[in-house]
Amino acid sequence: IHRGFSVYKHPKYRNIPNWEIPIALKEHLADIPIICDPSHITGDRNQIFSVSQKALDLNFDGLMIETHPNPDKAWSDVQQQVTPEQLKQITANFTLRSPLIPQEKLGMMEVMRDKIADVDDKIFSLLSQRMKIVNAIAEHKKEHNITILQHEHWKRIILHRLGQASELDLTPTFIRSLMDAIHQESIRHQTVVMNSENVKKVER
Repeated sequence: IHRGFSVYKHPKYRNIPNWEIPIALKEHLADIPIICDPSHITGDRNQIFSVSQKALDLNFDGLMIETHPNPDKAWSDVQQQVTPEQLKQITANFTLRSPLIPQEKLGMMEVMRDKIADVDDKIFSLLSQRMKIVNAIAEHKKEHNITILQHEHWKRIILHRLGQASELDLTPTFIRSLMDAIHQESIRHQTVVMNSENVKKVER
């Protein structure tokens, strides 16, 4: 049962969904059925439909929605309960989609997937080139005894990239996560370069 994950005073959810976790679980345990509990995730009856629809779009195996004849008199979780009539309306509005691609659409889908794979190849090739430049920077820092982390420079980079979010049609959250991942890999590369002599000395 995917019930979300507790955080302190989240502005939207009672328990944030962290969709990447059930997706990863399905990747490792393909046969395990996953049921989404949008009531527990949202803590708000007005958000149940949107979270439920997303779970269905992600091919979850079912939903667990709390219902009560009179939610205001429920002994617990009043805000997330819906009446049977509201539950009927919620389920009637769902869009159910198939995980299977129709045979007549398969060719076009493969063409688009090939385009994505080509773009991904270019992205990873560019990241590899970026890390080669990072290694060169690390050599320079090592030569002049400069720290790996440059706080002010990193802050400027983040602010610049976040400022491009709207123009690139990407969310600030995604840009931040991607930049953090790239930055951590850059730090790893620089750490290897800057400590290579120390490692050799210890080995000797």
